[in-house]
Amino acid sequence: MKIHLIYRRIPNRILERDDDVVADLGEVVIAKSRFEGMLVPLKVNGVEVIRNGYTMLYFAFIGENYDVLKVYDENGEFKGLYVDVLAYTKREGNTIEMLDLFLDIFVFPDGRAFLLDEDELEMALNYGVIDRDTFDFAYSVAREILERLKRGEFPPEVVWKY
Repeated sequence: MKIHLIYRRIPNRILERDDDVVADLGEVVIAKSRFEGMLVPLKVNGVEVIRNGYTMLYFAFIGENYDVLKVYDENGEFKGLYVDVLAYTKREGNTIEMLDLFLDIFVFPDGRAFLLDEDELEMALNYGVIDRDTFDFAYSVAREILERLKRGEFPPEVVWKY
């Protein structure tokens, strides 16, 4: 079974693809995909964590303001969790739509977490691509996730079951 993903990025970038469904739990869809089309690998704290060819198991939480990607290298080694801060996650049948709010969090297997792309969010505000409410909302979601991580309440349990 496939799920159609529509991943929107302000102001007008849209990524669409069909991914293999691993599990459809209704309010959580788990799908498998591959990183492709990256111009450069992603490094966090000096460590390469994502590059083309790596695989992801992603968890789309319907109605939530985040998704979670479990990242694996070509050898199947777990590299960490990548969390997108989202305005929304909606589902209609076999289509999931998300709107990205720039901020991301990477969590290493040892639990160290890093907030990413603050510069992109700041630029979006400065250039009028987003308003102050959207800016503040993105930070509030990111702060909540980071706090939940510290308390051991994030990610949701389902992430460790797959």
